[in-house]
Amino acid sequence: MRKHWEILVVDDEPVMRESLAEWLAEDGYSVETAASGQEALAKAAVRDYAIYFLDLKMPGIDGIETMLEIRKRHADASVIIMTAYATVDTAITAMKEGAQEYVVKPCSPEEISLLVERIIKVKNLQRENLILRKKLSKHYSFHDIVSKNPKMVEIFDLIRDIASLRSTVLILGGSGTGKELVARAIHYSGNRADKPFVAVSCAALAETLLESELFGHEKGSFTGANDRKRGKFEMADGGTIFLDEIGDISPKLQVDLLRVLQERSFFRVGGGEEVKVDVRAIAATRVNLQEAVAAGTFRDDLFYRLNVITIQIPPLRDRREDIPLLAHSFLDRLSHELGKDVHEISESALKLLLDHEWPGNVRELENAVERALVTARTHVLTEEDFGFLQQAKTSNGWVAPDNVLLDDVQRQVIMATLRRTNGNIKEAASSLGIDRSTLYDRMKKYAIER
Repeated sequence: MRKHWEILVVDDEPVMRESLAEWLAEDGYSVETAASGQEALAKAAVRDYAIYFLDLKMPGIDGIETMLEIRKRHADASVIIMTAYATVDTAITAMKEGAQEYVVKPCSPEEISLLVERIIKVKNLQRENLILRKKLSKHYSFHDIVSKNPKMVEIFDLIRDIASLRSTVLILGGSGTGKELVARAIHYSGNRADKPFVAVSCAALAETLLESELFGHEKGSFTGANDRKRGKFEMADGGTIFLDEIGDISPKLQVDLLRVLQERSFFRVGGGEEVKVDVRAIAATRVNLQEAVAAGTFRDDLFYRLNVITIQIPPLRDRREDIPLLAHSFLDRLSHELGKDVHEISESALKLLLDHEWPGNVRELENAVERALVTARTHVLTEEDFGFLQQAKTSNGWVAPDNVLLDDVQRQVIMATLRRTNGNIKEAASSLGIDRSTLYDRMKKYAIER
């Protein structure tokens, strides 16, 4: 077991502070001390300690306030609150605010050794899991696209084959499947990688604005055109232009776009000078363009010009083996961005994610992980943290079964929660919204074994 994790002991009583530091040093840990909350925060500003022992009652900034400030800087830090004035209320407050453990002074060296050993063991496991997940994610990652689905692997192979070609690519797939990520992967895998990649959402702008956005305009060409403006095609010269939601453009723009793809030249709005560009076009749409052609809303010649190489991205519901990979990938990134000490997803939560239909595809999954992370109260995302997914499915609300006693329901819920948390009383109590003493009472009442 690694013992070079650094520990900070914070207590205004010199005897307690030095004694605890000596005990920990004898166990092989690197230990520093602070006599106040202010001194602890000053040390935490320049060093990242793995564990903080904080006295609850200190002059100036108390232990809870010190803990809250420390966790703003170091979300992964484990905090142990110490007090000689143990009450249920103070214990509950400490745990709710984020303390990992709560100990009563005077405490024995054996108790402290076991406590630190348990925390360090968990930290080592978390670090190992994180390293393994990153290795796994890297193994199944291709230019920020994470997948081990056979169809997606075929797409990765196709991207490598076509990356340096000049041919137009049409990417098909539902909203949120990652069409732009695929387009970027094509660009950055090929010989244009050091040139611009310019993305345009064709559905976001009206026809006149989109025309100016794509081709630019000359000064005075319309009201508000005070200067010459380069369009996206000019900006992408030498590189790639990505035309998202190409199925939504107007008939006039379809004609203009067809000319650019054929002639590789265009005129700015209000201009008479022909502009030539070397641009590789990648288009994407959620619309069935063949049906649009049949309905007369999309030009067949433009469709054939776009449909040189086609990539069909499967919806997330058809690549469920990717859900755990994606969820953990999002969790690792978002927990860092949000400063949340959450790095795991429980088995029951993963099952819930696997069972969901994901009409919004990968984007919906990313949003779900972020929402769960923002409201998470423990170091693990649980089924309860993703409860909003179940609520969305149950539009008519929950209906209680007939002839079921309340005691039976409570017993089943407690047993299920204990199974999900592997018998972790603190985590189970937090998940159920009760304190540990209440949970122990209920377990005794219903004869539930830990």
